[in-house]
Amino acid sequence: MDNQDHRPRRSVLYMPAANERALEKAKAIAADALIFDLEDAVAPDAKESARDKAVAAVTGGGYGRRELTIRINGMDTEWHADDLAAAAQAGPDGIVVPKVGSADEVRALVAAIEKAGAPEHTQLWAMVETPQAMLDVAAIASASERLGVLVMGTNDLAKELHAEHVPGRQPLLTGLGLCLLGARAAGKVILDGVYNDVKNADGFAAEARQGRELGFDGKTLIHPSQVEPCNEAFAPSEQEVADAEEIVTVWNETLSSGKGVATVNGRMIENLHVENAQRVLDMSKAIAALQVDD
Repeated sequence: MDNQDHRPRRSVLYMPAANERALEKAKAIAADALIFDLEDAVAPDAKESARDKAVAAVTGGGYGRRELTIRINGMDTEWHADDLAAAAQAGPDGIVVPKVGSADEVRALVAAIEKAGAPEHTQLWAMVETPQAMLDVAAIASASERLGVLVMGTNDLAKELHAEHVPGRQPLLTGLGLCLLGARAAGKVILDGVYNDVKNADGFAAEARQGRELGFDGKTLIHPSQVEPCNEAFAPSEQEVADAEEIVTVWNETLSSGKGVATVNGRMIENLHVENAQRVLDMSKAIAALQVDD
């Protein structure tokens, strides 16, 4: 099942909503999407003012075609209800909710978002970051049409597993794989988790490349310096685009000539290759449209 749109979500940058300067700076950062964060990046005594700043950023404009979301505080916190109501009224592209653990929680969140008057375009982005969420991810991903994106919370997952952060992420691969399976079965977008060592450019590049190879649509980021390498890692290369164009062209020529078999560079081409090629071309066009806007 594949109901996904082809909106680029290669780089999804967390920005602390309490920091007005950071929110302004984000207007010039080439991230595909921004998460105005009311949770981890905001001290308890700054939660309310951060909420106001996030709403002002969403409603004030100036971010071009960047997808704008607000991460609210978790369902078990005193700020959650007010955060959700304010975010819904602001009408961002998405409301990011941490530690979503079940399909029932998804349905309750969607009902609350709709009751608060969120416009139709505002999706729920559910963070999956606990062992229970990994085990129930198929039900979570398919619980509501309004849930559009799953976001990996790899730091919390590692903590709950008592696992170590190591190159290659071997301790987390089971959880990552389960979430990818659940997202794809439900036709949802899924974003890889953050990379913590912002000064290790080579380590970040390797992890972004791994995320792309695993099948993630993009990666959440904690520093602007990670945006450019992330965009590169999750975008089709020039060679991939050229190969995709050739596959689609040859396939169409084969169909129109009535032949039953298509080959490109000696390889037999089937429907699945054409679908993959078309996805590459669609993503390339969508990325080009973003760049024109900037």
